[in-house]
Amino acid sequence: MNKLWGVLLLAATLFSSLFAEGVQWRSWDAGMKEAKATDKIIMIDAVRTGCHYCVEMEAAVFKDEAMAAYIEKRFIPVKINLDEERLPLGLDVSMTPTFFFITKEGVLLKKVPGSWNQEDFRSFLDGVKR
Repeated sequence: MNKLWGVLLLAATLFSSLFAEGVQWRSWDAGMKEAKATDKIIMIDAVRTGCHYCVEMEAAVFKDEAMAAYIEKRFIPVKINLDEERLPLGLDVSMTPTFFFITKEGVLLKKVPGSWNQEDFRSFLDGVKR
């Protein structure tokens, strides 16, 4: 019986950790595939390694469970580290983080540079529509 409880506790811990991570970022290819299947807008977060503002936003905005749920419901979140890969569709940035909102057809709806707090980020997310 103790072994069963141990297994159940481990399973519960692993299951809860799946939802305790904040936004679940996808790759560009996985995001585009999902967009075609769901018709959601892709939200690209373009970052660089060591970008102070990118790290701050990850901790203050994207790790928040309520914000993560909101983002995942409306968008397909894709993170691209510009030190490791290039932006798709000929997109470019002058600063990080920069956010791009793209349709499944590859049409850019909006580009928003800068780091944001939760309230301001949610406010402009509310305005992203086809």
